[in-house]
Amino acid sequence: MSDDLTLRDVLAVIERLYPPDTAQSWDQVGLVTGDLDQPVRRLHLALDPTLAVIGEARSLGVDLLLTHHPLLFRGVHSVATTTAKGASVTELIVGDIALYVAHTNADSAADGVSQALAQACGLTQISSLTIEEGQNMGRVGVLESSLSLRSFVEGLARALPVGAGGIRVSGPPEAPVRRVAVLGGSGDGLFESVRAAGVDAYVTSDLRHHPAIEAREESRGGPPYLVDAGHFASEWVWLPTAKGAVVAAFDGRVEIPVRSISTDPWTFTVGAR
Repeated sequence: MSDDLTLRDVLAVIERLYPPDTAQSWDQVGLVTGDLDQPVRRLHLALDPTLAVIGEARSLGVDLLLTHHPLLFRGVHSVATTTAKGASVTELIVGDIALYVAHTNADSAADGVSQALAQACGLTQISSLTIEEGQNMGRVGVLESSLSLRSFVEGLARALPVGAGGIRVSGPPEAPVRRVAVLGGSGDGLFESVRAAGVDAYVTSDLRHHPAIEAREESRGGPPYLVDAGHFASEWVWLPTAKGAVVAAFDGRVEIPVRSISTDPWTFTVGAR
């Protein structure tokens, strides 16, 4: 393992994989804490920069934490440790940990979040679902053979991390599914594009009550059927891909621990049927 790699070196590779200028205009991506000249020997990947994740990174001696979701998404006026955001920033700085965020630029990347979710669904012939601000968002593909909606979702459940809320589905269990659209993360803003794609099912997360009802009403009970896989699960599948890309770029000169904490905010479900 080389001692010569700096944060500047590592970020140059990360930004080639996930160019910051491909992020959506409303997003907050890039370097949050860290010195470009500090050495990087150990990198850690996570979906969210929670206090638990940062604590784990400190215990593992991590130099760079790469997360999908931003820490400072909206404006803050204090980083005192009386707030969770302030405590997070303090932990990062005191622990000499650089934090870098790749969010919607990782969503739209060729080997990004939605591509990883499409592959987890078992899709082939994968293409973009829609274009937003000049970037490919979401994916559309086909299964090797038609499956029932229930069988398709059961297979997806085996490919995703288990969440307390499971996977919510709207549609007849026996309905045939062959053509599928996916979007990692919150996806009820793309229903129009999903309908235009002529898919049988749409895999995403964070589907709100009223938009989901309206989408099912528009389909008159037919496709596209809705599959809410959970925000954490639908995006977690990207982390192994990102890890592999960074490891390959540095030929093992950056160490990436295997351990990872689940940042799914839900812990158990009562009364589900």
